[in-house]
Parts: sequence; C-alpha cells; structure tokens
Amino acid sequence: MSDEKPLNRILTLAAPAASALLLTLAMPGLTGWWPLLFVALLPLLWAARQLSPSQSVCMGMACGILYHAGLMYWIVFVLNHYGGMHAAVAAAAMLLLAAYMAGYMGFFCWAISRLTGGPGQGSASVILLTAPALWVGLDVVKGFLFSGLPWMDLGCGLHRQPLLIQSADLGGHHLVTFCVVQINALIFWLADRMLNRSRAKELRRHSLYPLAVFLLLYCVGGYSMFRWRQIEATAASAGQAVVTVVQGNIDQSEKWSPAHKEETVRKYLALSKRNFRSDRPMDLLVWPETALPFYPSRDTLMHQVRGFARDRRVHMLVGAPYFTVLPEKKRPVEFFNSALMLDSDGRLTERYNKQHLVPFGEYVPLRDYLWFVKPLVELIGDFIPGTSSDPMEAEQIKAGTLICFESIFPEIARKTVAQGANLLVNLTNDAWYGRSSAPHQSWAMTVMRAVENRRSVARAANTGISGFVAPTGAVIAESALFEDAALTESVPLLTEQTFFVKGGHWFGHVCLALSGIFLLINSWLTRKQRKRGGGKR
Repeated sequence: MSDEKPLNRILTLAAPAASALLLTLAMPGLTGWWPLLFVALLPLLWAARQLSPSQSVCMGMACGILYHAGLMYWIVFVLNHYGGMHAAVAAAAMLLLAAYMAGYMGFFCWAISRLTGGPGQGSASVILLTAPALWVGLDVVKGFLFSGLPWMDLGCGLHRQPLLIQSADLGGHHLVTFCVVQINALIFWLADRMLNRSRAKELRRHSLYPLAVFLLLYCVGGYSMFRWRQIEATAASAGQAVVTVVQGNIDQSEKWSPAHKEETVRKYLALSKRNFRSDRPMDLLVWPETALPFYPSRDTLMHQVRGFARDRRVHMLVGAPYFTVLPEKKRPVEFFNSALMLDSDGRLTERYNKQHLVPFGEYVPLRDYLWFVKPLVELIGDFIPGTSSDPMEAEQIKAGTLICFESIFPEIARKTVAQGANLLVNLTNDAWYGRSSAPHQSWAMTVMRAVENRRSVARAANTGISGFVAPTGAVIAESALFEDAALTESVPLLTEQTFFVKGGHWFGHVCLALSGIFLLINSWLTRKQRKRGGGKR
C-alpha cells in the first residue's frame, strides 16, 4: 500500500466503518432506513478490490465486528441483567460473538480480493458476477454451522416492503438477499465505469454482464408484482379463521415468581375476555411462550385455563414448561419448552416441544466444560429439544408452531408447512431484550416466514411485538412494546405449497456450490499463470 495516494489510504481505512454504519442504520430497530441496504456494501467492495487478500480479511473482520456489535448490542443487557454476568464479561461475550459473525464477512472480502486478482487491478465485472453468490453461500453456512445463527440476513431488512420480497417463495429469504447484494454490485460496476475511463475497452467487452443482471432483477421484480396480486386474490377467496393473540406484558423479573403466578394467569384470562364477541366466534386463542409459569400437570391453576376454554368454547394454544417421566431412560425426567393445544372442552389434545433451543439460555453446550455459564439456565431449567414438526389441529386450523427464536430458522417453518400447516403461530417471550432493537429484528425475520411459505402468521409475544402477517408479508396488525394487548383478526388459511416449501433451500445451496466453483477456477488459473511465469524466467 506504500504507493497509494494518501486519500486512497484514508478511504480504505474508513471503508469498513462506512459499510458497518450504513448496514446498522438500514436494519430495523434503530432507524430502519432500508434503502441504505442497496448501497451499504459499496465501501466494502471498493476496499476489498484495493487490498491484498490478507489485508481484505482484516478489513472485512473490522467491518463485521462493528456491524454486528451495532446489530446485537442487546446481548450485553441479556447476559448482564438475566444471566448474572458482569457487564465487562457480557460485553466481551458479545464482541466474541460479533467476531465469529464477522468471520463470514472477512472471508467474503478475502474471496473478492482473490477473485479480482490483486490490489487495484481487478475487474468490477468479476464482482458483479460473483459477489451475490459468495455472500449468500456464506449466509447458508452461517445458518447451520454450530447449530446456526441466521440473525438478520440482509434480505430481512426489507420486511416492511412486501412488494420487494415476494420472490422469497421461490428461493427463500436467500434470494432476496442475493438481489440486495446484486444491486450493490451493479451500482459498483456503474460507478467504476464512470470513474475509470482508462478501462473503457474492458468495460465494453463486459457490457453483456450488466445487461444480464438488469434482466435478472427485472424478472424478479416482475415476478414479485405478479405474485403479490395473485396471493392477495387467493387470500381473499380462501377460508378464514378468527384468531386472537394475547400480550400479557409480564415483567421478566416476576414471571417465574411463585407469588405472582396466579396474578399472571388472571391477567391473561382478563385480556382474553376482552375480544370475545357473540357475533364472531373465535377459532383460536394464542398465549405467548411460557405464558403459564408452572408445570400444567402439577398446578391447580391449570383448572382455570381449562375452564376458560370450555366455558368460551374456544381452542387455546398456550406456552408452558412441560416434563415427562421415563424411568427406563438414562435421563428419567425430561423437560421441554412446549406449546399446548386445548380443545373447546378444555382437554389437552396435542403438544409441540421446541426443537431449536437457545444455547446458553435453555441448555448449556458442553456444560461439563463450561461450568461458569451455568447461571444462565438456572432460572428456567435445562430443556431438551423436541423432534416433531407436525401441525396441531383446532377444527379447520392446522397450526404450525414456532417457539421463540425458531421463527428465524426457515427450515422449521418449511417443515411444518410441508406437513400440512395452514397457519403459522409464533409464541415468544422477548422480554429478555428490553427496549432494544432485538424485538423489531425478530419480528422482521418472522415476516419472511409468511412469504416463503405463503401462510398467515399469528404471533403472541409476552411484551411484544405481537401481531398478524398476511401471506403476502404485509403486516395486518401489530402491538407496541411493553403494553397489555389482545389483538383479533380474521386471517386466510392457504393450503398451496410454494416452490420453497417443496424444494427447500435449493437456491442457497446453488450459491454455495457456485462460490466453491469460483474459488476453484481462480485457484487453477492462478497456478496456471504462475507456471507460465516460471517458464518465461
């Protein structure tokens, strides 16, 4: 970098901070300025082409740490306030997670630098053709490695713009992310063409590349417009179900207190009564994750809940901890984070056990070695994951249930829809996050599940955000944070299975495979070039 102009050095150093800032401002929670998503990667792409691969890794890591620290700052509050960690230790844990997430961005920048062939020499056309697949391929890996954490992939930042996300029913949210990165790469190519007249011949030779990209984006946009109208018409003629979601707004510090559990049940019952109307029978009443702060089989308060369902003749889906006793097993008592379906006679008919547990929140991985984080699970027990994605039935409703952050994992929702769910129900307790960006981000990812599967979504959260999402991804109703609420809506029950439901994460896997192919070809060409250079010498 010694031969670079001072201005270039300054810009290269500022690039990671610029991209991190733009991405942070684009995401929901702080500002949610979503148009920034289409230009946020420009400084990153520019710097990756200016630097060597090893320098690009450092630059990408710096950007990733800054961005993810801004995105997930609320982890410090959770670990400090509820996990009992010292604030400094909690901050260090958050930064460690940010560094892990930043590793994917570092690899992306390394790959861009490698594929473009060296500092300041690479063709912008290479970035145009490879950057979207590389980014999405890394998102796929991030979504399953070490149990997966696909928190706020770029496409989810468009959740308030349903017209822009309809293609998710083809390739999942990964296809939306692909288009976001592709637009960044296209703008980068256009800027490079205007600023680098010296490479005019090369730019003319590669002029078909941007035309192909324009055509791709045009087709995706056209498909989105078509599907929006089609799904709206289908939903209007589909069968409807009246669903109520209740937001109890129970203080997390009191939630598990034995002295407050009766008050908690009374509050949920009182909020539920508000929305009953004689002229509109209710098909399903939904309470949040662990709305019942006790084991139903061991507490007489459960009689009040059963009696309410029986007296009101309504099916209820309620969150509660649950346990089973199996003396013949190595672990004779198994604890679950569950959702219970009560029929209109108050009988427990079905149970869903949360499949994707929160590491260090609901269980401790390698707990024999990580004894120092034990306080994180002492308040709620050490759960084991469920294994079934079968929907639970309430007359015409077949409810595919997602508990807590299961809504951020597309595969869980996809499986339950593939097994017949005509409504997605998310029970969650976001009180842990306080008044931070996290509830807004969790809501954004839940919206994407509606579009991918073309299902209405009903969400009941302890402290918010609760609400309803149409199969188009349009938000029908939503509550404010930390307020008592009971929302009732008539939602369409669609039954069609989308290409995403049938084909799964095919698009993301294709991008991952293409990323590997790009790097293998680049490695082969590099070796070939070196051999030629050696022969000349």
